[in-house]
Amino acid sequence: MIALSLAEIAEVVGGQTYDIPDPSVQVTGSVVRDSREVEPGSLFAAFVGERVDGHDYASAVVAAGAVAVLASRPVGVPAIVVADVQKALGALARHVVRRLGATLVALTGSAGKTSTKDLIAQVLQRKAPTVWTPGSFNNEIGLPLTALSATEETRFLVLEMGARGIGHIRYLTDLTPPKIGLVLNVGTAHIGEFGGREQIAQAKGEIVENLPTASEGGAAILNADDPLVRAMASRTKAKVILFGESGEADVRAENVRLTDSGQPSFMLHTPSGCSDVTMRLYGEHHVSNALAAAAVAHELGMSAEEIATALSEAGSLSRWRMEVTERPDGVTVVNDAYNANPESMRAALRALAAMGKGRRTWAVLGKMAELGDEALAEHDAVGRLAVRLNVSKLVAVGGREASWLQLGAYNEGSWGEESVHVSDAQAAVDLLRSELRPGDVVLVKASRSVGLEGVAEALLAGGTEGEVAAR
Repeated sequence: MIALSLAEIAEVVGGQTYDIPDPSVQVTGSVVRDSREVEPGSLFAAFVGERVDGHDYASAVVAAGAVAVLASRPVGVPAIVVADVQKALGALARHVVRRLGATLVALTGSAGKTSTKDLIAQVLQRKAPTVWTPGSFNNEIGLPLTALSATEETRFLVLEMGARGIGHIRYLTDLTPPKIGLVLNVGTAHIGEFGGREQIAQAKGEIVENLPTASEGGAAILNADDPLVRAMASRTKAKVILFGESGEADVRAENVRLTDSGQPSFMLHTPSGCSDVTMRLYGEHHVSNALAAAAVAHELGMSAEEIATALSEAGSLSRWRMEVTERPDGVTVVNDAYNANPESMRAALRALAAMGKGRRTWAVLGKMAELGDEALAEHDAVGRLAVRLNVSKLVAVGGREASWLQLGAYNEGSWGEESVHVSDAQAAVDLLRSELRPGDVVLVKASRSVGLEGVAEALLAGGTEGEVAAR
């Protein structure tokens, strides 16, 4: 964070200082909420959770080097006490962002946010110092913490924004007003909470409503291939830039193909030139993510050649997202178990089919959460798609939703041992260990709550001993 004194911070957040002998002492380190991340000069934000109260760690974090604690009650060590720690954190982030000389890039979408954010960060980092959201740290707490990690040297701040309802993204853009706003897609993730795709579009589109005008340098980057996203052009006064495979897109891909290993290759077209891209990531769905990143980079002054080189060399920065690992026996494990929705499930299955040409393929799939009334139909459709893509073996893991996956495959024509429903992750591991053959490709994917990453980790641990780690 940029250096601020405790007196300045208290004024910004409207807090009272307690047990602070010298209010001029500065916070020069990071702002953290995890006591294990404290370093000399830190400010520790004490949140009260369901099982852990951050205030209980106040003495320990100060002993570890924290300058003070941002708290909701006095804690016997230097503290700035506020009525609401979350709101105070947001106010501090807003203040710091206004003092930064960085360009803020914000993005949202139903699928692909984290992968695209990682691509944007890796491309822009080649141009100037860049700070970006770690993992999926994209909510009312994670976003301010990310913004507060920026320093005077930061030139680009890339922020992923998530939403579970109308008004959530508007709140985040008020905390950290972006100059460039990007919307990837409108899908069915969290549709059970939103109530429909139109409501999701309403929420996601809030990211472009508060952008600066075109004359002030504001830019709304929208997916030309998604009608609900493209329609958001009417909701902004910023310059509109379209990306996609549509011929009308300003930044587009042509001659898209997958390599024999399932990595996308295409010709990148930008308003200033063209260049070839062959990605290290797996799956055709990364083409759209790459185009979104390219549109951001082009708007910020990078050439087509610079962008193409950066995209071709970019890797995955976030775990459990199409992590591809080959075992010594030739079995390839694709760990995409961080989360799942219908769009990302379809993309992962298509990637599996491309990677597994001439090999035996396994789809180890579990529940997609928060689909509401669409749950049965969407799980059924994913099971059917696995059959249509000629996936060799479908292993549906878990309860009711998994049974719908297996039933969809069965009704599409998957009989005998081509699809199976097992009770839990350990049962899936036991089955796989007994039946995998050298050269097989295994995809593991489900919503985060299912914890199927343990299946991938168990398969990569080798041998036949051991169990899925308890969650």
